[in-house]
Amino acid sequence: MLGRQPSVATLATVAAEAGVSRQTVSNALNSPELLRPETLARVQQAIDRLGYTPNRAARNLRTRSSQLVGLRLDPAVEGTASGLMDRFLHSLVESCKEAGLHVLLFSAEDVNDPLDGYDALLRSAAVDAFVVTDTYRGNPQATWLDARQVPFVSFGRPWEEPDCSHAWVDVDGRAGVVLAVDHLADRGHERIAWVGWQKTSLLGEDRRSGWVDRMHDRGLATTRLSARGEDTMDFGRRAGHALLENEAPTAFVCVSDTVAMGVLQALRDRGRHAGPEDVSVVGFDDSLAAQVTGLTSVRQPLEEVAVQVVRLLDDRLAMRSSDEPHVILAPELRLRATS
Repeated sequence: MLGRQPSVATLATVAAEAGVSRQTVSNALNSPELLRPETLARVQQAIDRLGYTPNRAARNLRTRSSQLVGLRLDPAVEGTASGLMDRFLHSLVESCKEAGLHVLLFSAEDVNDPLDGYDALLRSAAVDAFVVTDTYRGNPQATWLDARQVPFVSFGRPWEEPDCSHAWVDVDGRAGVVLAVDHLADRGHERIAWVGWQKTSLLGEDRRSGWVDRMHDRGLATTRLSARGEDTMDFGRRAGHALLENEAPTAFVCVSDTVAMGVLQALRDRGRHAGPEDVSVVGFDDSLAAQVTGLTSVRQPLEEVAVQVVRLLDDRLAMRSSDEPHVILAPELRLRATS
């Protein structure tokens, strides 16, 4: 025989326990300044004794606030090793918590549709704002949210609209690659190769510009020392082999840790060693994979990115203007065994 299920506390049972009206309990939850201190204390004690939890959806209808920030999470791509989103998510959750907000992750039924999932959350009043992490060429999320006057902040600058009005936070990838080139050139390397993404990636091209410009600043050649492709270890491996065939470089700077892992595999295939005594390799992102394998890598300050994203979100939710709506943060180089 099943045991009797404990009753769920309601507004009415709290009112009866405290000896007040249901309206008084509602005021205690939503407008406590309307109550006398002793009445508010009595209601709070009743809430604590009964374990009453206000219905979130019902409170949202009254206050038009859920304290939830939506972030779409797409599946990880096989053959990559970044883990960048994991670090950012952890930092974002912590920063939101300090601001009295919570992160609501949602997925898309159609991962190829960049807007899938947003409209449903807005219609249900489930979130107050969004964090957007996809700022690649042609992504319509920012325009769609802007048109509906939905508060949001993007991690990553809008490459196609440098003068856009919406708030964003980014890391200076170009400066990070300059750090990598300087580090290698200061150690005597002259043939420093670049392994990057396709030209269609404006983020990748921004990082590549750091390699091109710094190599030229230091009087170093770049001819036949670069390769472009997808963000996979397989591409990095193939590019590494191709560049090592003729007039081999003595060092590699890679657009991501994923690509760098492929270059490391190419060196192993050839019986070469990744390190200052043979061929140096530098990645980008300072992923867990980089830390485990001893890969020198450019680290993005994701903790500070999250702090700035939440600061800008808070301004938008409070309908305040931001002194700095566009923030670019400096990366740093983490030196390890591969350079």
